[in-house]
Amino acid sequence: MELKLPSRIESVNDAAMHAESFVKDNGLGDDFASAIDLAVRESVANAVKHGNKFDPEKEVEITFERSPKGVEISVRDFGPGFAPEDIPDPTNPENLLKANGRGILFMRSFMDEVEWSNHADGGMVVKMTKLQ
Repeated sequence: MELKLPSRIESVNDAAMHAESFVKDNGLGDDFASAIDLAVRESVANAVKHGNKFDPEKEVEITFERSPKGVEISVRDFGPGFAPEDIPDPTNPENLLKANGRGILFMRSFMDEVEWSNHADGGMVVKMTKLQ
């Protein structure tokens, strides 16, 4: 399943609804549904807010794919990109009250594999995998 959603905060709920349908259509259980819902919400919110900066000219592209090892989800924005290692660790005592980095922590907690890359045509892609 492939989606293109506008850079609006409402796209977070739209993406979550499509994720739920994808999980149900593929006969995946509640554990999958919860993890995927939270990871999709975080990644799309980051793409809209931090990547595309709510630019109405930019979209968020989302792909859901069932593979033999589980579910793979890619979320692409069209922003300048970032280095995930530069985001402060929110579990560090000095960062506990900072808002940055929590979405990345959540995605890594809910999914088995999470990686970021710069797209050849611009923007950032987060690829997340939930293993069976």
